[in-house]
Amino acid sequence: MEIHVARPAGTCYGVERALKLAREAARNAKGAPVASLGELIHNPQAVDTLRLIGVDVVTDLSDLSPSCEGIESTLIIRSHGVAPSVIEDAEARGVQVVDATCPHVARVQEAAEQLAHEGFTVLIVGEPDHPEVFGIHARAGKKSHVVTGASDLPPFESLSGERVGVVIQTTQTAEALNEVVEELRDKVAELRVVNTICSATTRRQQATEALAHQVDVMVVVGGHNSGNTRRLYEISKEVCPHSYHIETSAELEDAWFDGAEKVGITAGASTPEDQLQSVVARIGEIDEVKVDDCE
Repeated sequence: MEIHVARPAGTCYGVERALKLAREAARNAKGAPVASLGELIHNPQAVDTLRLIGVDVVTDLSDLSPSCEGIESTLIIRSHGVAPSVIEDAEARGVQVVDATCPHVARVQEAAEQLAHEGFTVLIVGEPDHPEVFGIHARAGKKSHVVTGASDLPPFESLSGERVGVVIQTTQTAEALNEVVEELRDKVAELRVVNTICSATTRRQQATEALAHQVDVMVVVGGHNSGNTRRLYEISKEVCPHSYHIETSAELEDAWFDGAEKVGITAGASTPEDQLQSVVARIGEIDEVKVDDCE
């Protein structure tokens, strides 16, 4: 059995940057409380590792332990970003803020804010309950809507005569954006589209699809709460029916690989390399294998 690892796969620049900032904040804390507002990244194992070095998770600013005498508490803004009011509130409380918002996410926020400033009704293509979308929506203001796809668009009569701007959650697919744009075309007064899909997301999706065409079984590694990992799984499943989404090697089942000659492995943008390699090693124990990192 051969194992082929998609490349690129695993953590992207934005995730690596967030993890680095969190580790630095923990080292510099000098005993003061450090916490991220929500999980720093959508990877439960990585979040647990951060807890071991003193980076807790809070869901509300009021949950952050008060500053020690002479030492500020530190709040880390997760890679998905937040509404500007959250940072303003934290600073007003005397909390030191470390902004680990992914630069690509910050670009979407800025694009949405600029469109709103220019008078556009802003449509955000993405998951309504995703933290990244919350922050984008806040920047886009009251004349904005979150849509999951073309079927979720507001009634066209409400958009008739409107100048409409479109942005998209960084981990969505180009297909989702194109469907919305085609549905809007010629139905609004002006349409401006800012393609804010992260290039790292696109490259991982392309590598996953290409590899899925070449193997008998695909394993997608990453948090079950990770949107970009779920999309890799969906892309893989369409091409390779024997595709499986796991968080850790402990979830692997030997029966998945019965009769398989080639196994493909990919990983979401919030999956550290050690987790990916753990899966490679575990599959390697099932049979004598040749491992190939695809480039």
